[in-house]
Amino acid sequence: MIISAKKVLELSKQHKLIQDLSDREKNNPEGAGFDIRVGEIYKIGEPGFLGVSERKTPAVKTIAKYGEQASYTLNPGEFVLVKTIESVNLPADELEIEHGKFHIMAQIFPRSTLQRCGVWLMATKTDPGYHGQLTFGMANLGPVEFKFELGARIANIVFHTVTGGLVREYSGQWKGGRVAAEKKEKQN
Repeated sequence: MIISAKKVLELSKQHKLIQDLSDREKNNPEGAGFDIRVGEIYKIGEPGFLGVSERKTPAVKTIAKYGEQASYTLNPGEFVLVKTIESVNLPADELEIEHGKFHIMAQIFPRSTLQRCGVWLMATKTDPGYHGQLTFGMANLGPVEFKFELGARIANIVFHTVTGGLVREYSGQWKGGRVAAEKKEKQN
C-alpha cells in the first residue's frame, strides 16, 4: 500500500521519515510522493568490482555541490552519480499506520522531464533500516547537452508499507548516505 504524502508528513513529525524537504514539498506536496532534489554530483574515477562475497566501488570525485555551484551540464554519453539534498530515515521497527503496524520502504521514480530530455536516472528501492541521503546514477542518453541546476527536483519518492515482517533490516554499507567505498569490502 502506498502511504499518502499527507500521512508521511504526519509520520515524519515523530519518526523523521524524510528530512530537508523543500518548502513546496513540506507545505503543498503533489500526488502520492515527494519531489527530491539534487544536492551533489560525483564522477567515477576508477574501475569497480562486484564479486560473490566482495565488492569494490570506484573512487569518486565531487564535481558540484548545492550552494557552491549553480548548475551542471551533462554531455551526451556522460554518467554521474547524484546525491539528494533530502535524507530518509526508514525505521527498522514497525510503525502504526491506519489500522495496523507496518515496516516502511521507499521507491524512487525519475521525473518525466528527465526522460523527455534524454536523461536516464537510475534509482532503486530503499529498505526499512536505511537512513541517510540517497544516491542515484544519471546518464545522458540523448544527442544533446542537458543542463540542470543543483537544487532542481529530479526524482519522486513514494513510501510503501511492507507486510509480513522482515527477516532483517537493511544493514548495508550505504547507510548514512555514503557514495563510494575506500577499499574492497565484504558484502553482507
